[in-house]
Amino acid sequence: MFDLAGKVALVTGGNGGIGLGMAKGLAQAGARVVIAARNAQKSAAAVEALKALGSDAFAVAADVKDEASVTALMAEVVQRCGRLDILVNNAGTNIRKPVERLELAEWNQVMDTNLTSAFLCSRAAYPHFKAAGGGKIINIGSMMSIFGASFAPAYAASKGGIVQLTKSMAASWAVDGIQVNAVLPGWIETELTEGARAQVAGLYERVVARTPVGKWGQPEHLAGIAVFLASAASDFITGTAIPVDGGYSIAG
Repeated sequence: MFDLAGKVALVTGGNGGIGLGMAKGLAQAGARVVIAARNAQKSAAAVEALKALGSDAFAVAADVKDEASVTALMAEVVQRCGRLDILVNNAGTNIRKPVERLELAEWNQVMDTNLTSAFLCSRAAYPHFKAAGGGKIINIGSMMSIFGASFAPAYAASKGGIVQLTKSMAASWAVDGIQVNAVLPGWIETELTEGARAQVAGLYERVVARTPVGKWGQPEHLAGIAVFLASAASDFITGTAIPVDGGYSIAG
C-alpha cells in the first residue's frame, strides 16, 4: 500500500529543509522525484542525495510564483517522465515583521510564494491527474495555519489559506480520483526556522518547553507522512490537515 514504484513526484522547493526531507521519503518508497527550485547548486546536491537512495531524480529550474514558468515546469516533467502522480506544494518563505511595518511588496512576496504557487501548480497538474484517473496533492501548511504570531502576519495568512485551498480542491477534484491533503509541520530545524530562532528571542527554548516530545523536529520527520499521503494507503483520505509537530498543537 505504501509502494511508490513507477510513480513520479514533483516537489516544489524540494532542494532543502522539509521539501528535501519529504523528497527523500518518496524516493525511498520508489518514486522518481523531480525537484522544482531556483537555486541550481542546492538542487544539484539534492538530486545527488536522491539518486543515492535509488531515485532517477532530476531538477527543473522554475519560479512557481509565475504562471508561465509553472506551465513550462509541468510540460517538462510530463515530457521527460511520461506522467505525473504526486505533487508536493512545499515552496515557502517568510518575512518576519509586525503588521504595521510590513510593506505591501513583502506581503505579496510571501503570499505569492506560499499560497499562489500552490494554486498555480495544482491547477497546472490537474489535467494530467484527471487524464490518468487520479493523483495526490500534498500542500505544506504550518503551525501558523492554526495559531497566529505577531511576527508573521503574511506567513500565517498564507498558511491558513493553504488549509482552505486544500479543502476546496479536495471537494472539487474527488470525483476525478484526486486526493488533496495538507501537512502542518511543527517547529522543524531548517534554514527558514534558523532565521526565526535568530530574530525571535527565546523562541527555541519556548518551543522545546511546549512540545511534549521535548525537542524540535528534523526534516526527515516529514518523510513518513509524505509517503502515506502519496500512496494508496490514503486513497480514502482527502481534505485533511495533519499536524506533524511532536504534539506542539495539543499542548496547553
